[in-house]
This record gives sequence, C-alpha cells and structure tokens, in this order.
Amino acid sequence: MSVYLSAADQLHTVRDFLRFAVSRFNEAELVFGHGSDNAYDEAAYLILHQLHLPLNQLDPFLDARLLPEEKTSVLDIIDKRANERIPAPYLTHQAWQGDFEFYVDERVLIPRSFIYELMGKPLHAWIEHEELVHRALDLCTGSGTLAIQLAHYYPAAQIDAVDISLDALEVAAINIEAYDLKERIHLIHTDLFNGVDERYDLIIANPPYVDADSMSRLPEEYRKEPSIALGSGSDGLDIVRRIIQEAAAHLNPHGVLVVEIGHNRDALEHAFPKLPFTWLTTSGGDGFVFLLTCEQLKNQ
Repeated sequence: MSVYLSAADQLHTVRDFLRFAVSRFNEAELVFGHGSDNAYDEAAYLILHQLHLPLNQLDPFLDARLLPEEKTSVLDIIDKRANERIPAPYLTHQAWQGDFEFYVDERVLIPRSFIYELMGKPLHAWIEHEELVHRALDLCTGSGTLAIQLAHYYPAAQIDAVDISLDALEVAAINIEAYDLKERIHLIHTDLFNGVDERYDLIIANPPYVDADSMSRLPEEYRKEPSIALGSGSDGLDIVRRIIQEAAAHLNPHGVLVVEIGHNRDALEHAFPKLPFTWLTTSGGDGFVFLLTCEQLKNQ
C-alpha cells in the first residue's frame, strides 16, 4: 500500500504531518532554493499554507488534529512536492522579495533576484535622491516584481517593464493590479530595447544568464521554470552582451544601468576588459550584480 494511503489513517496532528513531510522530502532528495533552503522549513510552509494558518506561527498549532478533508489537502501538496518535484511557489502561487508578496505560476521564473536589495539607499552614490528618478526601465521583468519595487522606492518614477514572453507579462499584470500600479507601470512586449524609444534615469535587468553547461545539469525543480528565462548561450552572456551594447542609447546623461549576472563575473570581465564594472554588495556577495553609468557605457 502506498505510504500516502496509509498516512491518512495513521497521521492526525500538524506535528505528525510535519514529520511525515520532512521524511518524504529528504527521502526524495529534493532540491531547495525557491523560498526555503531545507526540508523542514519547506514542509512547515506548505502545511501552514494548506491549512490557511499564519505562516509565522507553527508552534501553537503543532498538536491540532486535522479533519479528514484537511488531511487529504495536506497529503496532496506533500505528494506533488515530493514526487512531481514542483517548486513550492508554483504549488501555493506565492513568492516574496523582502516585504513584498507576489503571485507566481509556471509562466514565470520564481523571483530570487538580488537587485531588490539595492534599490533606494544602496544606490545613493549614483542617484542622490529617489525623486531624481523620473523614468525607469525593468528589462526581462518576468512577474513584474522588480518593477513594482522600483515604483515603491522611486515614487516620482514612471516605469516601463519589458519582457519577450507574453505569458510572463500576463503574470506581471496580475501583480501590478494587486499593488494598484497600473497608472505608473507600463508593460511592453518586446525583445529587450527593440521599439523602446524612451531614455531612462535608471535601467535594471535580471536577464537570463545560465550557461549551456549549467543548463544541462539543472535539478528537476529548476527545469520546471521557463527555460527562456534561464539560459543565455554557451557562456550565459548572450543577453547581457546585448544589454551592455545597447543601454547607453536609452540612458539619460546621468543615468545608470544595474544588471544581475549570476556566477559569470569572470567571464563578463574577460568579455569586456575595458569596462570599469562596479560590483555591488548583496546578501549573496559582491560578484552577482554590476553597475555602469551612461558615460562608462558610451566610452566602452
């Protein structure tokens, strides 16, 4: 008999189901990184979500007994995570960056960019006051998460959010409407700068940057995400090259470009040896996000 069939009879409390989920996740050797980094935290999150309980209050409910229909619901989401290896945010349609919550589904990359950490004060050396950003551009916007945070940190800005994927822009529209930002964030379906005629004070981009070798070795959880949002040629820099080569024509004289490039710092500096990249410090380190000014880009 399947372990899941017997579980409904043998498990009764939240504590029981938490133990069961952690065991199943470890047994399946799941890969994490889409919101949590271990089996226990992911199990707790999925169970609390499924039971419509506060996500930050596990202890008060550990010994609560589940109704039969609640058992079925919790076992179903544990089964999908363990056996189908669907990332947790696709199961719950929830993702967070900082204090911001977003809707996500299989049409978009699950948000995990470091760029959100850099908006506002961390960029004061280049943008002294947030009110100086009148127009901003979010390239490869995906679910629109960074565009929404741009609107929060730069209250005077009108924001264009670009993506080549219509599916992604549909998800972005859901999030933009949820934050009541339709008047400030404008979605554009195009390939990077194609057809974009504006000049911006700030351009950000979290483009595809996974190289071909890494793409071939991605864990199954990451293969659930749209490949168009991950892979970028043999060295992972196909899209970044285009952004660097074209950005100056779309920046105001004092504008800046901020781009996330994953683990490709060495390859990027080798490809553009004359560019004086500024590497910004994030929670992941100082090798994942670079900044260039309009002047620096023009002189490359």
